Amino acid sequence: MKSTIQVRLSQAADAASLVAIDNSGVWTPANAPVPLAGKTAAEFAAQNPPGSQLVAVIADVVCGYVGFRAPTPLPSNAHVVQLDIAVHPDYHRMGIGQALIEAAKTHCAAQGKRKLSLRVMATNPKAIAFYKSCGFIEQGRLVDEFVVDGQYVDDIMMYVML
Repeated sequence: MKSTIQVRLSQAADAASLVAIDNSGVWTPANAPVPLAGKTAAEFAAQNPPGSQLVAVIADVVCGYVGFRAPTPLPSNAHVVQLDIAVHPDYHRMGIGQALIEAAKTHCAAQGKRKLSLRVMATNPKAIAFYKSCGFIEQGRLVDEFVVDGQYVDDIMMYVML
């Protein structure tokens, strides 16, 4: 039986669950240039205020999120939204990432946005394939952008038009 995924805007009460996702091992040197785990719920909430993310919920458990923010403070760039996404490892391969990306497309289009962008490390081929399956295409590559575990890693920029 497939679980029902509900997607809604984040609320203040979600902060502890969202920190738990970040601390679940979802972020590794293969997909993040710096450690992202270890924040407190208060630190997370300060950086990600309520409503700045969409959360996926299954049976009252917050199991994933997609954050959206302006890539720059420039008014000429206000039509673009930069995404970040995480799904708790216990909930992988259940369609949650797809549901979050589709909800982000709908939400951002309703806000008058025109383009979604994201960045993904070249050492994360599963994420690259996932984003391509969601309609994202590569728009650029920052060669040797990071040094992670002593290795140079490209940062791939991807986008989808709404």
